[in-house]
Amino acid sequence: MFPNSSNLGHPPFPLEHQQYNFFINLPVNIPPVLFHQQFQSTTTPVSGNLLTIPPVSPPPFAYRNGSPVHTSAAPASFRGRKRLKEQDVPYQVKRQRFHSPHHESASANQVVPLPEDHRRSFPGSIPSPLFPAHYISDLTGCVPPLQEASFPDLIETALPVAKDKLSQQILELFQVCQQQTYDLNKKELCRAQLQREIQQIFPNSRLFLVGSSLNGFGTRSSDGDLCLVVKEQPINQKTEARHILSFLQKHFCRKLSNYIERPQLIRAKVPIVKFRDKVSCVEFDLNVNNVVGIRNTFLLRTYAYIESRVRPLVLVVKKWASFRGINDASRGTLSSYSLVLMVLHYLQTLPEPILPSLQKNYPESFDPTMQLHLVHRAPCTIPPYLSKNQSTLGDLLLGFLKYYATEFDWSSQMISVREAKAIPRPDGIEWRNKFICVEEPFDRTNTARAVHEKQKFDIILDEFRKSWQRLRDRRDLNCVLPLRATLQKR
Repeated sequence: MFPNSSNLGHPPFPLEHQQYNFFINLPVNIPPVLFHQQFQSTTTPVSGNLLTIPPVSPPPFAYRNGSPVHTSAAPASFRGRKRLKEQDVPYQVKRQRFHSPHHESASANQVVPLPEDHRRSFPGSIPSPLFPAHYISDLTGCVPPLQEASFPDLIETALPVAKDKLSQQILELFQVCQQQTYDLNKKELCRAQLQREIQQIFPNSRLFLVGSSLNGFGTRSSDGDLCLVVKEQPINQKTEARHILSFLQKHFCRKLSNYIERPQLIRAKVPIVKFRDKVSCVEFDLNVNNVVGIRNTFLLRTYAYIESRVRPLVLVVKKWASFRGINDASRGTLSSYSLVLMVLHYLQTLPEPILPSLQKNYPESFDPTMQLHLVHRAPCTIPPYLSKNQSTLGDLLLGFLKYYATEFDWSSQMISVREAKAIPRPDGIEWRNKFICVEEPFDRTNTARAVHEKQKFDIILDEFRKSWQRLRDRRDLNCVLPLRATLQKR
């Protein structure tokens, strides 16, 4: 009933945009301001000519009849070799194994391997006793070559200078744990294949990779967030979205069980289907028509790249919160998205701000009514933010913990990145009986609505206080976040 349902409306985007996914064909670490020179839509003139979209070429492996099939033969030199033990296989070359004797497993690292040969130490950094080796530089290519096009060379993005031990530790943690091109490749391959499957049921739908995978704040262990857009108009999340996701969850179980496992429907305010892709070993969350996630992905991506200290600071805060047990909305604490907004808000409210309000300064670029196929262009027009604040990463991490431990008024204020300041709490039902209020920049809901128990709020506040005091006294990241254990998880 779905393919021909009149309720699906018109195609979510103009036909000229149907063959190209703007939202995933982006480099991982390249600042948004460089996008306009590398990725343009079919309607953007360049030097008086219109760029044309090249045809899509087959991915390195495909799913046929429900099973993954490798499309290239293994080198003869590997035939008959004894398989390495799991612990002997490097992280980036582990492959998913299948029981079928007729199919070789697919390895995403064969698409674009990590740039292991390009290594460097941090500019202006001090010697590190914890990390004797150099680390992978902040280099990036593009997403997998799913189209026949020439891609730009690897580009190195600027990082802040580390002149003290704590800042050095934060930078090194960021370098090792940040999402690499290889990690994005795995997610994109699954998204592309899954879109083909879903379009057999919903012909005019589009599947987008959103969230930390694209907003610049992803880590090597980040899950993939997917948004399925079935029509332009909003849909009822409690009824229509659940109905569609329930159908897809059953379809995954019946038809795609050879490469999708554990599909589970979560009946939240924004319902999702959680599943694991057997080929990439990545966990995914799939929602329907939660298009605000597409908009805030590119808002956050702009914040991530207009100032060089933002991404390292956000990553260390996410790792700290996860280790301290306060980064799990399903258990009544803070989501990663709320934590990112809290960091951005803190950087906006310093006496000498490190970040502005992008929505105030560039309202036309972040218009909540902008058509979705244009949203990706917004970051291209925003220049870097030049702040007079020269605080180090170590000082900023300390200030962040102190701000929320001792300065922010949780009882009457709401965190607003849109306004770049703390604002009075609204009196709506969504904000009552909530101990932490973090405004979603576009639809202005509460992203921290999961924190509705006094006990959980007290635990969160206590972690901020204890970590601030320890870090203030020792100036060593290990006192609040054991680095060796964190690096093993990545």
